Amino acid sequence: MTTAEDAARLGLHKVGGRPPLRDYVAEVWKRRIFIYSMARFKIESENQQNSLGMLWVVLKPLLNALVYGLIFGLLLGSSSRPEHFVEFLIIGVFVFEFFAQSWSGGGKAITNNAALVQSLSFPRMVLPLAAVTQRFLQFLPTVVIMLVFLLISGGLGAADLNWLLIIPIFGLYFVFNCGLALVTARLSVHWRDLNNFLPFMTRFFFYTTGIFFSVEKRFGDHPTIMRISDIQPIHEFLSLARSALLQGSDYGFDLRYWLFASAWSIGLFTFGVWFFWRAEERYGRVD
Repeated sequence: MTTAEDAARLGLHKVGGRPPLRDYVAEVWKRRIFIYSMARFKIESENQQNSLGMLWVVLKPLLNALVYGLIFGLLLGSSSRPEHFVEFLIIGVFVFEFFAQSWSGGGKAITNNAALVQSLSFPRMVLPLAAVTQRFLQFLPTVVIMLVFLLISGGLGAADLNWLLIIPIFGLYFVFNCGLALVTARLSVHWRDLNNFLPFMTRFFFYTTGIFFSVEKRFGDHPTIMRISDIQPIHEFLSLARSALLQGSDYGFDLRYWLFASAWSIGLFTFGVWFFWRAEERYGRVD
């Protein structure tokens, strides 16, 4: 009998070893309160030194929307602007910000917590999940601000209950970002340069997804570009959110986007869990 077999017979397990996937997921689920608490702590620690404190959670996306609105509102002619352009832009900036911050924070979740990973035994998956949860908690107040603004501006119909659809939309969006963070977190451990590329990749998505312009209006005569946009997940989530919140002929629901967004979210999250779990033993040796 080998030493490993003898240890297994006695119920001993290698420190930092990889348990079966089912047991691993169960261990992560047991730490859901820790994930939430860690996310809240990170938010507070990031803002406690600022004079405005937690107000920056909503001020940052508001200022981004203002800057982009002034710049692109002037660059785009009135004929090229979609209906309710200001509301269109605010939804785009706020919703995209959650994706961008989740991708960046999730990708660095292991490498930025090397001391914690090396000193304590716990399923490392809680770190990228806590990073996305942190960004989601920061995203929720901006959703409230967004709804209030839409009510005041008239972009959101008071009697239209379609806006309740943002609950499943943002639920799927959260799952999608968790899956993306898990994949990126593992890749960043093996290839540290990836974190340097993320800002450029995020910027590419920002300028090609339709944050400040309507993809349908701009590329409606280019079927190949439209087919690519139709299967691009960020464009799908933006389109679903705008369809739920805005009134007008430009914002009808495309049922295909529900199917595509659901497939992206569930598929990427499932793959991300498996992909991240496969390298569990590697994270304890992070430099």
